[in-house]
Amino acid sequence: MSSSIRISNETKRKLELVKREDETYDELLARLATTEKDIDERGGFADDSVVEDMAHAREDLNESLKDRSDRQQ
Repeated sequence: MSSSIRISNETKRKLELVKREDETYDELLARLATTEKDIDERGGFADDSVVEDMAHAREDLNESLKDRSDRQQ
């Protein structure tokens, strides 16, 4: 089944910056939407350090995207 979502051109540019060359947009969004529950279900190892590392990685990614976006404007 397929669906579509509307995003702004700015959001699309940000997604293009983090999208891997061999990755579909569906795979990219699924990767970015990974949650603590997903990790726990996959390996049963989502302890506090993994969750904290994920939060830091998300913060770093958001900061990087903002910096790149600001440079493109």
